[in-house]
Amino acid sequence: MRLLILFLSLTLVSCKTTDLAQVLDTLGGQQGLSQQTVAAGLKQALQVGTEKTVFNTNRNGGFSQNPLIKILVPEKLDKVASTVRKIGLGSYVDTFELQMNRAAESAAGEAKAVFFDAISRMSWQDAWGILRGGENAATNYFKQHTSTALRNRFGPIIKSNMQKVGFYKDYNKLLDTYNAIPFTKKQDLSIETYVTDQALDGLFTLVAQEEAKIRRDPVARTTELLRKVFAAQ
Repeated sequence: MRLLILFLSLTLVSCKTTDLAQVLDTLGGQQGLSQQTVAAGLKQALQVGTEKTVFNTNRNGGFSQNPLIKILVPEKLDKVASTVRKIGLGSYVDTFELQMNRAAESAAGEAKAVFFDAISRMSWQDAWGILRGGENAATNYFKQHTSTALRNRFGPIIKSNMQKVGFYKDYNKLLDTYNAIPFTKKQDLSIETYVTDQALDGLFTLVAQEEAKIRRDPVARTTELLRKVFAAQ
């Protein structure tokens, strides 16, 4: 894409001696785009991508029906799940697994406000780093600037949902029994922590997908401003 290639070329040639404003003025002169237009286009691209991600995850099936981000029974419970299935009680495992995904789907709705706040606070240095960065530069920006807020918002929602699971009390009993064994290495097997981690991983996986689409695919540029800033000319 010519816009990103131009950014990279300018950076390689004069990143140590050229003021950022001068670089962007050069960009505007050659592409017919002002600094304000470039910034607005970048922020709109990020809004489009994150809003679509939230829409696709904040609904029934958003996690559970997407193999890429579906939350499975924790690896440390694989033997337990396998044993339960062997004795014909696999439906309990399926229900437990489904509820983890439902919890993530419920929490995902909180992400839009967090993402949009991070976009609104984006500096020119941030924008510059994203534009000249790799395909996941925006996703990495969101990871750095939203993970703590997302975790704080997701946690209570996920905990509330997990309390509805019939298997939840049995799981806590299992954890208590394990931790009571002398000389065992205590593990953080908090199901809320696990689901929250998996929900965040899934969310950022889809954000990365949307970022790649907007960078590569003209069809994903759904507004005139996005086409103006990102389209190859």
